[in-house]
Amino acid sequence: MCGIIGYIGHRQAMDVLLEGLSRLEYRGYDSAGLALHTGDEVMTRRAVGNLATLRRSISEAWSGSVVATATVAATAGIAHTRWATHGGVTEENAHPHADCEGRIHVVLNGIVENHRALREGLELEGCSFTSETDAEPIAHLIERHLETAGDLYEAVRRASLELEGHYAIVVLDREDPQTLVAVRKECPLVIGLGQGDMFVASAAAAFRAFTDRTIVVADGQMAVITPDGVALSDAATATEMPAHIQRVGWRVDDVDKGRYATFMRKEIDDQPAAFGTTIARHTGESGGFALGDAEPLLAAARRIVIVACGTSYHAGLLGRHLLHGWARVPAPVEIASEWRYSDPVLERGDVVLAISQSGETRDTLAALRLAGEMGVPTVALTNVEGSQICDHADAVLLTHAGPEIGVAATKTFTTQTALLAVLAARLAANRGMLDPRARRQLANQLRAMPDLMAETVVRSEPVAARLGRRWARAGFFFYIARNLGLPVALEGALKMKEISYVPSDAYAAGEMKHGPIALLSPDTPTIAVATGTPVIDKLASNVAEVKTRGSHVLAIAPEDDPRMLEYADETVFVPAVDWRLQPILSVVPLQLLALETAEARGLNVDQPRNLAKTVTVE
Repeated sequence: MCGIIGYIGHRQAMDVLLEGLSRLEYRGYDSAGLALHTGDEVMTRRAVGNLATLRRSISEAWSGSVVATATVAATAGIAHTRWATHGGVTEENAHPHADCEGRIHVVLNGIVENHRALREGLELEGCSFTSETDAEPIAHLIERHLETAGDLYEAVRRASLELEGHYAIVVLDREDPQTLVAVRKECPLVIGLGQGDMFVASAAAAFRAFTDRTIVVADGQMAVITPDGVALSDAATATEMPAHIQRVGWRVDDVDKGRYATFMRKEIDDQPAAFGTTIARHTGESGGFALGDAEPLLAAARRIVIVACGTSYHAGLLGRHLLHGWARVPAPVEIASEWRYSDPVLERGDVVLAISQSGETRDTLAALRLAGEMGVPTVALTNVEGSQICDHADAVLLTHAGPEIGVAATKTFTTQTALLAVLAARLAANRGMLDPRARRQLANQLRAMPDLMAETVVRSEPVAARLGRRWARAGFFFYIARNLGLPVALEGALKMKEISYVPSDAYAAGEMKHGPIALLSPDTPTIAVATGTPVIDKLASNVAEVKTRGSHVLAIAPEDDPRMLEYADETVFVPAVDWRLQPILSVVPLQLLALETAEARGLNVDQPRNLAKTVTVE
């Protein structure tokens, strides 16, 4: 979940590294650090806190003329922004880490599972440690192997073979200012090709301002990087491997906030365009739906088992309703981290559909691999082409949300639901459950959704701003819904928890009297998602029960059904559309409500505590 970047070339390395860290900070912001090769020595600086703290530390420590000149002259270096796993959030545990002699410097994303055993063995050999992290033993291992390996590449290769776990590592050697060595196992790593300079990072966003040419380092590969190029090899065998250059399909502007105060607010407004692009890539002018290479597998499925985590899990729950309702395809949805340990039962005719925004989610990847080992076809639904999940799946469905920097997912959720709607409609058409006329109508409604989503933002914003201020000190939020609205209620509660830190829970409204209603009081706001249900009258009765307990109720309702006006204190009406598509619009007010509540509480919505964008550790 951490972010790493390395640079070597002709630019001022410190500027490149700090720019890269600013693009990667969504991956972790407990602490940050960098190491610069000045040509004669390696200078390091680390700080606890976000990147702004590191910048201040650098300014204070390296402001002297001699030091400043050396750092400006440095044209190679590595840097790291941390999401803490092993060892507390301290300057000693911030990366980069070095060996005893200060020669080898490393940054790590991932987890070295056998770090304790490695540390104990290295201490017996006389190594002295300064941190509690699982990264520092790597530097000492490389130091030990340098004694016999002959060069940095071989020392790093041998050290990597002793590591257990999942990781991406970049290594800087004080004795070789013209080389960086990187190795990857089950964590993302991508190389950027400049003109006389090279970049390596957890994501292309780190160096997109400098180049759009990339090479994705495959699982189990090593890279030797010099200003003039890169050599790839298999870490296990040292066999040379070919490099395939790809172009980044988005602009650097896509990862800037522009006129917005936060990435989350920008990405809420990005949703209509992202939704529209995803639909356009998977529908034709004649009203047909297209699933690409995934279609044969999915069309033949007797049952589609959906595995996912977090927000992607909620998208899967909504997708299950669409697959059931339109295509009559059984589609159980499983939390990936639980399913893989539950001795799952898969049968002939099953297909496992794994949903992951980043394509790197550790538990979802493991679930996908397990399905493959059990001989079941697998399909990945992700936003990141070339991600790990794409490498391991039999087929891939791509959303087209563009880069998402805000830690709390917004546009990736709505594009996932867009693609799941296309999937359900396509299978319904294949099975004769959507005639050509109904198929065209549905395709037209999906193409109309971006405008309706933009309208929903406009309708929701003033209500969300007013209630966010009013409810900023609430101690608990209660979300209720029925049918297709429940996944959206779950997602709304998650957004509130993620960025406002207010305990929130979502329940099927019919379950209230089985316990949760005891939580209600006049101090408890209730949000009722009244869209996407054919039993809105039942939900209205549930809202009436909430009201009698003194709770203030906000309802999200379809504009062509005014019944909630009689029961709710506040109502946001979403535009009329097929009732099964209404929940996709309904998430927008909940995103805005969470954002406004968090901001009224004085919180940083882009960097919620203890969270990072991509969960690459178990």
